[in-house]
Amino acid sequence: MKNFKLMATMGAGMEALVARELKEMGYATQTENGRVFFDGTVEDIYRANLWLRVADRIKIVVQEFDAKTFDQLFEQTKAFPWEDLLPYDAVFPVNGRSKNSILHSVPTVQAITKKAIVKRLSEAYHTQSYLPETGQRYVLETAIDKNHVMITLDTTGDSLFKRGYRTEKGGAPLKETMAAALVKLAHWFTDNPFVDPTAGSGTIAIEAALIGRNIAPGLNREFDISDWDWFDKNIGQTLKAQARSMINFDESLDITGYDIDEDMIEIAKNNAQAAGVGDDITFKQLAAADWSTDKINGVLIANPPYGERLGDETAARQLYSQMGYIYNNMPTWSKYILTSDEEFETAFGKKATKKRKLYNGALKVDLYQYWGKKIRH
Repeated sequence: MKNFKLMATMGAGMEALVARELKEMGYATQTENGRVFFDGTVEDIYRANLWLRVADRIKIVVQEFDAKTFDQLFEQTKAFPWEDLLPYDAVFPVNGRSKNSILHSVPTVQAITKKAIVKRLSEAYHTQSYLPETGQRYVLETAIDKNHVMITLDTTGDSLFKRGYRTEKGGAPLKETMAAALVKLAHWFTDNPFVDPTAGSGTIAIEAALIGRNIAPGLNREFDISDWDWFDKNIGQTLKAQARSMINFDESLDITGYDIDEDMIEIAKNNAQAAGVGDDITFKQLAAADWSTDKINGVLIANPPYGERLGDETAARQLYSQMGYIYNNMPTWSKYILTSDEEFETAFGKKATKKRKLYNGALKVDLYQYWGKKIRH
């Protein structure tokens, strides 16, 4: 089986988590800003798409070379045997990016790349007319950084955060990949209680249940590579069957989610059902300020409404203050609160054990971590 150089892409601040996921799957990795490289076969490509919880997409690094003129870009792109990857009727849009490079016009970079590939394919498929572009989708990207060109082929299609279970979203939904990252960062062990006091459409609790049950996040969807003529569909079927056999049905999970809005609780229940974890999470209508517990050693993750997102700043800070009042009396619990409000600690009434910078889409947010002192049962 042919080996490819592969690249997982992810949101800023998530690189170490994706690298750890890949290492746990047995791959050697190399990390750069926003991407983690590893090598693998078509089987590994499908496995990574199926199992990675925090990555956005898996791309094949098709070509790398230096180019300072459009001529060089054209000739070196054309030199690659594109017919090995793209069938005669392939639909192949070319995206582009350029920074700190002589070839800085992105539309021109895209057009030249496309032209070079068309020329190569026309020669390979012995056609003088236009290529039909009526078949499967192969999304390419030419990214140039300091005159170094990298052309990649996206194997994923719709971003991996689209797990396929979210029937309805709330007003400010958290991406599934981000929710999974928060659960990973919290080092939650399944024998401890897990709570999301501001559950919204239920994403954080659902991702926790998927992790707790060892359910592959891509089990309910397919990827662009699934439709390619050089990909054996049996590989996908085998890997999905294997993933189903690895689901842990024996673990008893204690996961609860609360929201002040009754409609959101219904949406969260429906989403959990669609994800196959409807019986693993208890969703209840309750305001965050009214929640308390006598359980110990729990993990709490909250993505409360923040000023610029929903509601206004004053109401948000009042909520943080109420949270601080309740949570600071729960010494065995670890609390993780995500917000873009830089005055959070003041309102909460306590300095975080650790603060981690993340990006929720384009919005810079901080994860305030308050580590609990676990007691042995």
